[in-house]
Amino acid sequence: MSKTNLCYLVLLLILLPSSYFLPLVLAKSRNPITDSEIKKKKSECYADIDSGLWGGHCKSSSIAKENCALKCLSPACYELIYESDPLEEGEKDYIRSQEFKYCMYKLSLGESLEGVRGSFDH
Repeated sequence: MSKTNLCYLVLLLILLPSSYFLPLVLAKSRNPITDSEIKKKKSECYADIDSGLWGGHCKSSSIAKENCALKCLSPACYELIYESDPLEEGEKDYIRSQEFKYCMYKLSLGESLEGVRGSFDH
């Protein structure tokens, strides 16, 4: 393993666990997360992916990048909504997108995620 790759790995191991604590930080807020806050955080996730912090697999395709960005944005919500069935090339899943945003909203208020999955099904 090259020195550069080792540095990226160490940095990833330092930064990745902090993303798992994001729900705890958000849970202290009385204000729900806004769409603009979500967009800002997602832009930061894209920048991290582009810089290689998430590994080469996240840059292998646009859909791989999107799945990694969603996981970066909220590991807990990604696990609940997408992990068992990740987005595929060309897929536009409006319902799961809304569920993901609803999940982030509930996390930001410190609420249970029970009932989030399937909440927008017809």
